[in-house]
This record gives sequence, C-alpha cells and structure tokens, in this order.
Amino acid sequence: MKRREFITLLGGAAAWPLVARAQQRLPVIGFLGSASPNTFPERMRAYFQGLRQAGFEEGRNVAIEYRWAEGRIERLPALATELVQQKVDVIAAIGGPPQALAAKAATSTIPVVFQVGADPIALGLVASLSRPGGNITGVASLNVDVGPKRLELMHELLPSAKTIAFLFNPANASTAEMQTKAFQTAAQTLGIELRALPAIAERDLEAAFARMIDAKVSGVVIGNDVVFTSRSAQLAELSLRDKLPAVSPFREFPMAGGLMSYGGDILDSWRLGGVYTGRVLKGEKPADLPVQQSTKVELIVNLKAAKALGFTVPMLLLGRADEVIE
Repeated sequence: MKRREFITLLGGAAAWPLVARAQQRLPVIGFLGSASPNTFPERMRAYFQGLRQAGFEEGRNVAIEYRWAEGRIERLPALATELVQQKVDVIAAIGGPPQALAAKAATSTIPVVFQVGADPIALGLVASLSRPGGNITGVASLNVDVGPKRLELMHELLPSAKTIAFLFNPANASTAEMQTKAFQTAAQTLGIELRALPAIAERDLEAAFARMIDAKVSGVVIGNDVVFTSRSAQLAELSLRDKLPAVSPFREFPMAGGLMSYGGDILDSWRLGGVYTGRVLKGEKPADLPVQQSTKVELIVNLKAAKALGFTVPMLLLGRADEVIE
C-alpha cells in the first residue's frame, strides 16, 4: 500500500467516530414552566449556570423542549403530558409546586427534577428528603417556611398596625392552605388581624387592593405564587398608589419598585436545580439523589419606595438587609 493511500485511509478511519458522534441524538430536557419565557430572565440565567456547572449547554450537548403555562397553572398537567409523549430524558419542573406535582402525576418513569419553595414531603412529592425514592428529586427553598417572618417584618415596620392583608392564590391549592395557616398563627401571636384576600389572575389584583382600602389595612404581605411574582411591577405600582407598604417572597418585587422582599435565595435554588438536572442527564438516579435544601435567605429593601410611601425604614431592619436599593 502506498504511503499516501495509507494516510488517507487512516484519516478516514479517524473521522468515522466523529461522524457517528455528530449523528447521535442530543439528550433532551423537558422544561415545564408556569409563567412565560421572558418572565424570569435572571432565574433562567441561574438555571443555565447550574447546567453549565454540570457540564451541559443548550445547543451544544443538550436540547431543551420548553412548555410554558403563561400563568395559567390549570394548563400544567396537559403540558407535562406533552413532554412525556415527547420522550424527553428528564423533566425540569423548576419554579413551584404546581409544575412539580403536574410532572409527578404525568410519569413514574421519566426522571423529574423540581424546585419548590415549600416542604416537598408535605406536598407529597417525595417520601423522604434523604432518600426520595421513585423518579423524582430536586431542590427546596425556604419561601413558605419563612413566610411568617415576612409578617413579623411588616409588624416591625408598622408597629402600631392593627390589620394586615395577606394576598394569596386559592387556585394554587398545594401551597395556599399551608401559607394561610402559617400566617394566621403568626398573626395571632403578634396580635394582628389578618385579612386573607384571594387573587387568581392579573385582573383580580386591582379589586384585591380596593378591598384592602375598604378594610383599612395598614400593609400587605404578598403570598408565594407565580401569579404575584410575574406581576411584580403591577403590585409595586398598586402598593405605591394606595400608600400600602408591601413585602414579597421574591426579589423581583423590590427590583420593580416595591418596598421589600424576604425569602429564600431564588437564584441559588434555580442554579441548584440546573446542577441536579445535569447530574440526572449524566446517569444518576433521582431515587439516590437527596433533595437539596437551599438555606440562603435574603432581605432586600427599596428606600426609593419607602420615600414614596412616606415613611422611614428603621435602622435595625435596614442593617439586616442583604441588599438596599437607593
């Protein structure tokens, strides 16, 4: 065999695995979201950061099928079923209990990674944090657990307040009951009357604030729900317009002009959700991956909002803030 023919043959043989690899199907993540694609850009960046930490990047070595409920959580079961029918390799139910429960109900075989702000055992997602069992695991943050602390912060801000409103979404039954009970207990301890006001969709928010004015509440605690988080700018505007200081579980609220947020570090928990998605893609079984608990909690205060509302944030409270918007 001539030298040139040998080199050509060797080069062709070396290229075969590359061609084969190029033709291989990329693993597919089915991303199940309760909001819309552009609602939470910071959170999505955190999720992609976690994926990269685990060695995956969309379009390079993993594909993602997105399904968005556009704020209508009743659509989630059907969207989860679509992802199962697409035969995705893992379902990422990142962002709350409704999508996690929808994914769990849709499949017992495809791995599911969740991110929720409540106790996954109480929600019925897993039997144990250390040994989830089955096909589902994920990340839990402290947003529901620290909910009563938001009421305490409002009491610290408004020590003479007699009535505080609690805004909740009754359509999100998985967390609404837990939140309401926790807030009612905290209100009794603080000697505050709690007015629980429901709001299911964007159109209900204006009416809810009108009822707050009629009830002469002094402040508002916003519940842990995607409807409220995705409408942070509207809630901030209503709060300032009606001179009602409000606290939210999520940083999006003060960033949009609202007064204050206190809750689990949502960006950290979404990042961890990305890491776990990547670990499952690498072959680790959800049953063997303990539920991670994101223990970071952050307090963010917007002094511009405080000035617009006409009061001064106590120095003791301000000194505990992780971030101050001036």
